[in-house]
Amino acid sequence: MNATPKGLDAEYAELAASQEAPIDATAMATETTLLNPRFYTTDFDEMDRIDVSSVRVQWDELLAEMRADPNKGHFKKNDEWDADWEGMDPKLRREFIDFLVSSCTAEFSGCVLYKEMKRRGNNPDICELFNFMARDEARHAGFINDALREAGVAVNLGFLTKAKKYTYFRPKFIYYATYLSEKIGYARYITIFRHLEANPDQRFHPIFKWFREWCNDEFRHGEAFALLMRTDPKLTTGFANKLWIRFFLTAVYSTMFVRDHARPEFHQALGVDIEWYDQEVFRKTSTIARQVFPMEIDIDHKRWLPNLRRMRDAFGQMDAGKRQGGLAGWVKGKLGAVKAGAAFVALYTIPVIKREPPKNVRLEPVY
Repeated sequence: MNATPKGLDAEYAELAASQEAPIDATAMATETTLLNPRFYTTDFDEMDRIDVSSVRVQWDELLAEMRADPNKGHFKKNDEWDADWEGMDPKLRREFIDFLVSSCTAEFSGCVLYKEMKRRGNNPDICELFNFMARDEARHAGFINDALREAGVAVNLGFLTKAKKYTYFRPKFIYYATYLSEKIGYARYITIFRHLEANPDQRFHPIFKWFREWCNDEFRHGEAFALLMRTDPKLTTGFANKLWIRFFLTAVYSTMFVRDHARPEFHQALGVDIEWYDQEVFRKTSTIARQVFPMEIDIDHKRWLPNLRRMRDAFGQMDAGKRQGGLAGWVKGKLGAVKAGAAFVALYTIPVIKREPPKNVRLEPVY
């Protein structure tokens, strides 16, 4: 389903109104591929009918945290902002811009989805939650875009809301995908932050200094989706739903692995081995997700890393075929797609580790 949500209100209309972006960054953000962040729409009426009574105490605690707005003054540059785009290696600069554009697109995607949920709803609990989450994501996207603007490649977010294709997901799929996106975002940011905290000489841009408080926003957003799933136990039980949860875990993890391997200079500059970093993020995310999911992927299984590598190579072949063009390129791309599908099936069929979610779903960020 392709649709453009309407009703962007004043809380992020100014953010979306920028017309400064060169076409390359905006084109990168607008492109729809299997690896790029997507814009989503859903059945907002179904979400408006959510009853949080069964998690009321934990819900009110979480909303009180969001209402207090602990990061209200965080996303502002200060004396520690010492960006040096001119002195950056060109290959690193290109990959870092790709990382920032992808991150900006993902954050703004959340902003658009959450704001539309708030705009269409009448349920005060749901509207208040999504208003706070849209506020946070707008700040994140704006802060990243300011960093890109210094490099002369800011994303035209106003154009993005009109040009980006929207994917329809049923609410439960929004819960699975967005919960994982928020929690894996926390795990990614905090892993980088802690690594650079111990190795400050590898911090090649100041934006990483803002990651700790930033990722706590992501953590709180994940907590919200965990509570939403807990309002209806059927969402995480039953044979079909468990298969879907397994699918989203496999898809999110394998996408991250492939995407990260497309940025070797970026990770080399950070001083992290990509496989080590990804496994560390998967481990943190899997541990966190025990709060709500009845299973986790066995990332130490003998088929895990070999098939992630096959997936990475298959996507490389698909990309090479696209660049080559013509019949030979088309055949190369199709063969790559078949290999990627086979690798995904091999990953998906790895026996999962069964878990029993705790009665108290709330967690605190401890990494």
